[in-house]
Amino acid sequence: MVAMTGEGMEGGPERSGAARTPAEERSLNERVILDTVRRTGGLARSEITAFTALTQQSVHRLVDGLIEEGLLRAGSPRRGGRGQPSPQIELVPEARVSLGVSVNTDSIDLCLSDLSCRILFQERLAILPTSREASLAAIAARFEEILDARAVPRAHVVGLGLGISGYLLADGRRMNAPEPLRDWSLMDLAASVEGHVPYPVQIANNATTGAIGESLQGFGLRFRTFAYLSFNEGFGGGLVIDGTPWFGAWRNAGEFSALFSEEDGRDRPALGSLVETLNRHGVEVASVADLRRRFDPDWPGVEEWLGRVRAMTDRIVNALSGILDPEAIVFGGQIPPALAERLIANVTFYGKGRYGEPLPRPALLVSQMSSEAPALGAALLPMKGRYLP
Repeated sequence: MVAMTGEGMEGGPERSGAARTPAEERSLNERVILDTVRRTGGLARSEITAFTALTQQSVHRLVDGLIEEGLLRAGSPRRGGRGQPSPQIELVPEARVSLGVSVNTDSIDLCLSDLSCRILFQERLAILPTSREASLAAIAARFEEILDARAVPRAHVVGLGLGISGYLLADGRRMNAPEPLRDWSLMDLAASVEGHVPYPVQIANNATTGAIGESLQGFGLRFRTFAYLSFNEGFGGGLVIDGTPWFGAWRNAGEFSALFSEEDGRDRPALGSLVETLNRHGVEVASVADLRRRFDPDWPGVEEWLGRVRAMTDRIVNALSGILDPEAIVFGGQIPPALAERLIANVTFYGKGRYGEPLPRPALLVSQMSSEAPALGAALLPMKGRYLP
């Protein structure tokens, strides 16, 4: 059961189906009803109360308003119960769409998602993100082509989320990105993006957007509290606590590299260092994206890298296990799945427990979403707080 607020206590007063823009925030109660219907795939109106602390009267009024607004619909009645069968309340996925961009040091991924958090379209642009202005112009033009091809009404577009490597500065609008993304750094990035698209823009570290994507379409469907490790040119991550992404005071929660001294940081499990190691061993790998596409676990240099990063990987996993106490730690980002499996096989949990009873440990899992998660999570940033709790 999800604890609900009283009417009007969070997200503004409870409202019916009065006309509202896609960018306008819905109340928490409305958002939880939408998310409950999304997660269950549809259920009778009377069953919604079992997932919330709302009264049946409130559920009926809020559902009626969401149906009037076109976000929910009454589907076919479900047979098999006593009495008159009730119609299934279903989400209208196409009622809202959101745009997502994931910018890594060597790639730009685009994603179009609907209200059900499904990926409607995803592709990698055939350009490097070296020039911010050129990249944003290409992103804006391509999204317009995608929306036109799918006949998406622009009024249904909630906004654009941008996930990018690096960390946010205190004002929440400037990123400090790695050297290949210098042109994206230390300037009002939100304003720069808003200058190219006519939609509200939200920005986050792409490790955090990876955690959001994983929470809504990946292992988050099984685990409500987990850590997401994002292996890219660098190394970072994101946290999901009780089903909700944890951003932190400065929206940099999951900046796991902060656990390392400058000396230790050379041995953190960043894929950029693996590319350097492979090249030194005569294996020509052009980038992290190339590494993921062509990875061979038998390449010379792989074992050397695994041995070098093992201690730092253990430090991260044990720190997360002890501090967060998650159900799972998901290995994601751009890491090749076969390499993630090797990393997991090498992990050692510290401590032996007492009286023959060890401390419960999180499951260590390879993301099944692979590199889809950050772009999807970016697309879902504008949905959070407006249509999702």
